[in-house]
Amino acid sequence: MRSYLYVLLLFSILVLWSSCRKDFEYGPSSGNLEFSRDTVYLDTIFSNIGSSTYSFKVYNRTRDDILIPSIRLNQGQESGYRLNVDGVAGKEFMDVPILARDSLFVFVETTFDVSETNEVNFLYTDAVQFDSGSFLQEVQLVTLVKDAVFLYPSTSSMGTTETIDVGMDGNGGILQVEGFFLQDDQLNFTNEKPYVIYGYAAVPSGRTLQIDAGTRVHFHQDSGIYVSDNASLQVNGQLSTDTTSQENEVIFEGDRLEPQFENVPGQWGTIWLSPGSSADMDYLTIKNASIGMLVQGSPSSLSPILSLNNTQIHNSANINLWAQNADISAENCVLGSAGRASLYCNNGGSYDFRHCTIANYWTNGPRQGAALQIDNFSTFGASDLVKAHFANCIVDGNAALELLLTPNEINAFNFTFLNCLIKFKDDRGQFAQDPLYDFENGTSYQNIFLNLDTDFVDPSQNDFSIQESSRARDQGDIGTAQTVPLDIRGNDRTQTPDIGAYENSPNAL
Repeated sequence: MRSYLYVLLLFSILVLWSSCRKDFEYGPSSGNLEFSRDTVYLDTIFSNIGSSTYSFKVYNRTRDDILIPSIRLNQGQESGYRLNVDGVAGKEFMDVPILARDSLFVFVETTFDVSETNEVNFLYTDAVQFDSGSFLQEVQLVTLVKDAVFLYPSTSSMGTTETIDVGMDGNGGILQVEGFFLQDDQLNFTNEKPYVIYGYAAVPSGRTLQIDAGTRVHFHQDSGIYVSDNASLQVNGQLSTDTTSQENEVIFEGDRLEPQFENVPGQWGTIWLSPGSSADMDYLTIKNASIGMLVQGSPSSLSPILSLNNTQIHNSANINLWAQNADISAENCVLGSAGRASLYCNNGGSYDFRHCTIANYWTNGPRQGAALQIDNFSTFGASDLVKAHFANCIVDGNAALELLLTPNEINAFNFTFLNCLIKFKDDRGQFAQDPLYDFENGTSYQNIFLNLDTDFVDPSQNDFSIQESSRARDQGDIGTAQTVPLDIRGNDRTQTPDIGAYENSPNAL
């Protein structure tokens, strides 16, 4: 027993001696730290909106345990950057231990008020400093801060957020969303600064929201634009000379500017046209919404009225363009990948699509539905499909059946396809006897190109321009092409027109 106690006492002394000894074995840093990066680039942020969190590692490659005398921001407590060193938040840290051949994490984020600089875009920099004097080492911090116009609903003294009425639900109740009505001095969006919208910015009845060429509008989660009855939306984008920067286009997208959010669907709500409203849109890109555009008519009236030209809508979590008993004319439009349908013409309406590319190559999970879906039926009743005319259009995607027609036989269901390339691979023959898909029927289908290779440049990156080998080349109807003489990039198509929004030719942009 005495021997056992002796061994236990000796072991305890060794443990205590070892623990105490470690405290005294830390040597000072000698400027030999290494870093996973020498500069941390925090991606572009809006003024007064916090960035994502970025990180880098600090390495002690030596065989000695060391103490870093100080880790601090060069601008001290006044810095717009914030640090977290191995789980501790702050802007300055003293005597930070780091074991031999070990490392520690430094996390960085920032918020900055660009209005203090009187500049629209400001490159904000600082540095994380390790030690001082001759042993000083630094990691640079860089971020671009953009000034913006922020639009948002008001909040009452009770903490409730302003709402707007957006219609009735199926039980006759009033539907409301967080939002606000734009004032008269807010009804012209310019390209001087980007706009950041929280909630739904509503266009009042009898008013028009004008959006100038080159304007950028960013929407927070569950936000969008709502166009009231008897109100209108005018998007005045223009052809750009640079297809990457799209300098003259109007762009609607989310408010996260980091590269990792570039192609994340469902970041914001929708552009919502209510019954009785109207919109005229040219050179507009809508991306990463829940529903790109909701054009919501009523069973009793054929509205809203929408003219859509040279417009791209892609990467919506649900539907790119959802039209409900609406009146839509579209030319040179690209309705790309979406979680459900690229284009849904629902509950009747009147539709005229010319030289449009409707192609769903969704890869963000399973997808139900076809690229193009048309019906004249809904839970609120049925309406006539007065017209659904598609001329020189591509209907394509990564599913076998990219056209879905669902009529209510009580109401009119009028549709026509002229010189269209359609993907409809009914390998199991389940629609072989269905007259809706009789592509030899000259009344509904004229000069159809079935299941041919579109050969898009890169549908995974929403580039639906066609390559030279595309079977859509030179197959367009001349008469239709003359009504839309230029493609979405301004190329002439009046001689031997291609099907779809893009013309492929030696001189094409």
